[in-house]
Amino acid sequence: MTDPAASSPLAGPAPEPVSLYVHVPFCVSKCAYCDFYSRAGGEALRRPFVDAALFEAGHWSHYDLLDDVPTLYIGGGTPTLLGDDLVRLVRGLIETARLRADAELTVETNPETTDAALVAALVKEGVNRFSLGVQSFDDDVLRTLGRCHDAERARAATRILRDSGAGFSIDLICGVPGQTTASWDATLEEAVRCGARHLSVYPLTVEEGTPLDAAVRAGTVPAPDPDDAADMMLAAEMALAAAGMPRYEVASYAQPGHESRHNLVYWTGGSYLGVGPHAASMLTAEQYRRVAEGEGWATPPASEPPCARARFTREASLEEYVRRPLADPGPVEFLDADETAREDAMLGLRTTAGITAAQADAAGAVEALVGLAEQGLVRVTESADGESRWRTTEQGWLLGNRVFEAVWTAEDPSRP
Repeated sequence: MTDPAASSPLAGPAPEPVSLYVHVPFCVSKCAYCDFYSRAGGEALRRPFVDAALFEAGHWSHYDLLDDVPTLYIGGGTPTLLGDDLVRLVRGLIETARLRADAELTVETNPETTDAALVAALVKEGVNRFSLGVQSFDDDVLRTLGRCHDAERARAATRILRDSGAGFSIDLICGVPGQTTASWDATLEEAVRCGARHLSVYPLTVEEGTPLDAAVRAGTVPAPDPDDAADMMLAAEMALAAAGMPRYEVASYAQPGHESRHNLVYWTGGSYLGVGPHAASMLTAEQYRRVAEGEGWATPPASEPPCARARFTREASLEEYVRRPLADPGPVEFLDADETAREDAMLGLRTTAGITAAQADAAGAVEALVGLAEQGLVRVTESADGESRWRTTEQGWLLGNRVFEAVWTAEDPSRP
């Protein structure tokens, strides 16, 4: 790993930072609630996938997109299902991209594929953070979610990660049909004790087309109760804050200094490049234009205000991706400067830091925020440096979609 900031002053302007995400679309089995692009099985395609991902990353590096990489996140799917090929993927990405000396390198894993030898090999290559999909320490809840591990396997996985010396996060889901308050409290207690320095807590969402959706429609599983989920989110916020892991984003909690730097890139409008099938990317207009002109993609339109950002996903299937890892992206979304400012304000309100008064003004969202304040969903606070900031209230946190929609449309929600 190198530090781009340490380059010679004669080498020209410093490269723009671009975080790197690699989507590994393999799982042991599909969970009942999951609508991410992934494939159960597919052993024969795992090595060719790694070859394709490394080829793709190497190709984008020729456009200077990987000259300053502050974070690398390998997600999925279940990346650790790749075994030794995951070690090869990590090594190849580090050789291809110019990662910062202090770069955050995260690998997602699940309890059933968290192997001590593999974890040690990944740490040796430079992985310094893991994200473990626990979801619950209650076997009944895990069965409802269609997870292929039990609570004891989850506990064993947390011990392996803790002993590795790397930092790790765990994911939890609340509002699951049949999940009791006692079950949720016990899961939170275990999560605090296990050594994780970061937790992600999500209310269960029934995604269309998933097995859970079919079960709810058939009446074999009751629909999640949003009030139960809200109560559990509040319980999590209180319990985790008391344990020294305050909430810093809608669904994210961390010990100070252990926030997910990669996810903060998403919430603060940073550039990121997605590698792999169905991996999303977002680049500045200039970064995207360099690639588009070289690859023959659609270029940003001439507009006023000018295009500031491009977002795209290459929605190839796994088989198509292995055959053609450089296929053109699907529809590209171009955001002009005004839309970019509104998006940054909307995403900034996901965090407890909120947005500055200047950001709200640039987004044209002041009137909308005033209307939200009248409903008790946001408030103006003053930072330690005397800067005024808009932040969500507790009610606004729980009703976040209402806040985000009002800011994105820049409309006063109190008007009929």
